[in-house]
Amino acid sequence: MSNMLKLVWNKQNTPQELHSLLETLGEEFPVSTDGEGVKIEFCPMPKANASSCVKKLKDKILVEYTTPSSAARGIGNALAGLTVSNTTGFSTLGIMLDVSRNMVMTPQALKRWFRRLALAGYNTVMLYTEDTYQLDDEPVFGYMRGGYTLSEIQELDAYAQNLGIELIGCIQTLGHLEQILQWSQYSPVRDTASVLLADQPETEALIEKMLQFWDKALKSRRIHIGMDETHDLGRGVFLDRFGYERGFDIFNRHLNKVNSLCRKYGLQPQIWSDMYFRLANPQQEYYNTSCPIPPEVQAAIPRNVQLVYWDYYHAEEEFYSRMLRRHKEMGFEPIMASSVWTWPTLWYDHKKTAETVRPCITACQKENIRELIFTMWGDDGAFCHIDSALAGLFHAADQAWQEMDNSLTEKRFDALCAPTSFAAHLAASRFNTMCQRPDGTLMKVFSSYLIWDDPLQSIALEGYLRNDPAFSLKLIKELREIQKELCPHLEKNGAGDLKHAYCIMEVLIQKLELQNALKAAYAEKDRAALEKIAGEQIPQTAAAVTAFDNSFRKQWMRYARPFGLERIQGRNGALLLRLQETALRIKEFLNGDIEKIDELECCLPQHIPANEHYGRYALVSGGTCII
Repeated sequence: MSNMLKLVWNKQNTPQELHSLLETLGEEFPVSTDGEGVKIEFCPMPKANASSCVKKLKDKILVEYTTPSSAARGIGNALAGLTVSNTTGFSTLGIMLDVSRNMVMTPQALKRWFRRLALAGYNTVMLYTEDTYQLDDEPVFGYMRGGYTLSEIQELDAYAQNLGIELIGCIQTLGHLEQILQWSQYSPVRDTASVLLADQPETEALIEKMLQFWDKALKSRRIHIGMDETHDLGRGVFLDRFGYERGFDIFNRHLNKVNSLCRKYGLQPQIWSDMYFRLANPQQEYYNTSCPIPPEVQAAIPRNVQLVYWDYYHAEEEFYSRMLRRHKEMGFEPIMASSVWTWPTLWYDHKKTAETVRPCITACQKENIRELIFTMWGDDGAFCHIDSALAGLFHAADQAWQEMDNSLTEKRFDALCAPTSFAAHLAASRFNTMCQRPDGTLMKVFSSYLIWDDPLQSIALEGYLRNDPAFSLKLIKELREIQKELCPHLEKNGAGDLKHAYCIMEVLIQKLELQNALKAAYAEKDRAALEKIAGEQIPQTAAAVTAFDNSFRKQWMRYARPFGLERIQGRNGALLLRLQETALRIKEFLNGDIEKIDELECCLPQHIPANEHYGRYALVSGGTCII
């Protein structure tokens, strides 16, 4: 906290609406009603858009504000020693945090996040909970998944309200429910492995229990009911029982029933919009702008339901504008969902975030979109060090608040998340790199694929090497350069733990060097080199994997419940066993027990293209994913 000013406020001359905000921030930050420090006062401003202006006067700091959220951002600026004015046209500026993909953040960790989010200028948090909340009389709903209790969510809601943050439930009422549908108790409501069976009383009864939970849990009447990516809707048990029916009709009928339940509890539903666009074309492509949605389908969408347009991929402003206009043409003012990239990487991806957030925000401003959220997904196990995403959240907030000076973002982040380093966070993010194809185009390189790539089969690495034979050598060099940049900051863990980032890179370096050496030595049948690999390099790599596993556990237990950690430990344990197997295979070959190492003899035909998902978590033959 050494980078921060100490602020002293007076209850008598501070607007009542800010008292709980200041008191809650004072649990962590140097904001209090007594002691020495700089006086801070507040002046409400009547303006259409949220605005925050911090002025340094002779004997005090004055924060002019329009909403409690803008006041919180002003406090953040004051703490960081910044006298700036910011305005945003977004009435909703929020995040959606995925707590369903193994990692369930503890209430204590969430409260810490809420404080930082408020100071950055956010006023909304969605908790994405597929089954990670506890329902009465549903003992296997979220079993061993770390689900929140009703009282925990109510406590979080009250805490968020103190900070000017609206907490919104973000659930699933149609698809993405494979975690509960695997249980035999839910066979009556199962259409496919992940999609609920529409038109069934049992399904409606389960959904009503979900809505009852969130009705009791949160003051907000808004609720996100999901319903995205239901690609096989009506094609499982539904098809067997009732025959084929157009997906549009099943979807809208189900939505109308869920909407009726929402009305029963005074809830205002939101849904992801992708299925309307997907069902309009045979390829089920969300971003296909040429296939119209049938007029009768549009007319059947309940008018009170908000559509959430999610797009984390495009770098072209015009594409966002075109899709936003398509939503408006359907008769809906959409919520825009961009993203701070936390998947499928072990550390926040700044490059991908920056190149998509800016054009998205610009398009929203031009199309007069008033609600914007940034999603943070945990696909395939939530193995991203989640606190590293705080750097992305500060960057995204500043973009939405029309703060384009990156040096101010750095000062704000370094002060409010101390001890930390924004520059070091972005340096660590560079290991989310690219590989150049022969035609000059780029393919994304995912650190997670390389870490959990089988050391003997090297399926993922082979995909990158086929595009660029020097890929691994270039990456090793880059990783060592990043490590040097991180060295002065390794004890800074106020946001992402930079020592953990260093550890990730070390295991990548050791593993890539091992795989390179093994490939070269076996090709030359260099017995001395193979003996050195089995006796020295493999143990060194195993030690790096063990260090990574220990570091990962430390970070996980710092902010999350233990449930789900076993998945990542399973991957790391499998990797250690495969390293042992690699050493054993080498020794068998050197001893003459086998004529060749079959795994190193395999070669994928050149006509099979390699792409970003080539060898996804290839811990076993054929790239089977271990979740």
